[in-house]
Amino acid sequence: MEKCLGIRFRTSGKIYYFKPNDETIEVGDACIVETIRGVEFGKVVKKDIEVDEKSLKSPLRTIIRKATPEDYETHKKNKEKEGDAYAKCKERIKAHELPMKLLDCEFTFDSTKVLFYFSAENRIDFRELVKDLASIFRIRIELRQVGVRDETKILGGLGSCGRPYCCSTYLFDFKSVSIKNVKEQGVSLNPAKISGACGRLMCCLNNEKETYEKLNESMPQISDFVTTKDGLKGTVQSINTLRQKVKVLVNLKNDEKEMREYDPSELKFKKRQVISQETEDEKEARKLEELERRDVKADL
Repeated sequence: MEKCLGIRFRTSGKIYYFKPNDETIEVGDACIVETIRGVEFGKVVKKDIEVDEKSLKSPLRTIIRKATPEDYETHKKNKEKEGDAYAKCKERIKAHELPMKLLDCEFTFDSTKVLFYFSAENRIDFRELVKDLASIFRIRIELRQVGVRDETKILGGLGSCGRPYCCSTYLFDFKSVSIKNVKEQGVSLNPAKISGACGRLMCCLNNEKETYEKLNESMPQISDFVTTKDGLKGTVQSINTLRQKVKVLVNLKNDEKEMREYDPSELKFKKRQVISQETEDEKEARKLEELERRDVKADL
């Protein structure tokens, strides 16, 4: 096992691992490293991570050096250049009448390459645009098309909860979200309430997935027939997973009915068998996941 450092190059971006050099480097320090894109400026977010180098596709690279005051100044200048580069690229896109939306641009630390991130409904022939940009900047140009989830991650914003988007703050890896999660948590299947700004199911539905699955193991489902601790029979009308309470419409004497609340431990019921056949909701969720996989993704 090899001890390494986790470095991030963008806010909420993917973490990459590098071997430490002879310098003392702590979490929060900036470092200069060499990546497949070139020399980059990144910040250490993890330390002393054990990685089995044999399981990696390519060997770990060693950190070049801890960032110096001159490196910080170079990084600052690169950030200042990005605003001007973004404006010029947007101008050339308009001149070529290309149906694409420019999202962001980024210079590598050594200024040997500039990357432009964009979104578009279809594939774009941007060869002429690249020629124009190369003549302007006189360095390597890379245009990268991203999907709708990555677009939201780059642009950022506030979610329905009033907080910044999870993807643009701390979520560095997208995981598929299923309709099953929504049903498990008792959330309304209203698309406006369960979809994020990107149009996909909200990533935060995965946050409490394991908790709800554990709590629901001992709960009956709505419309289940149950027998109470009093020996009464009834039908489940509603459940409150977090409070661990079940409302049952019980049958009393003289054909009377009454709504009563019970703990799951006070009820006897037959657990439903898992049906292997896909429901309509699960089919829709699977189709959505397939569409997401088709999206052009970028390591942001």
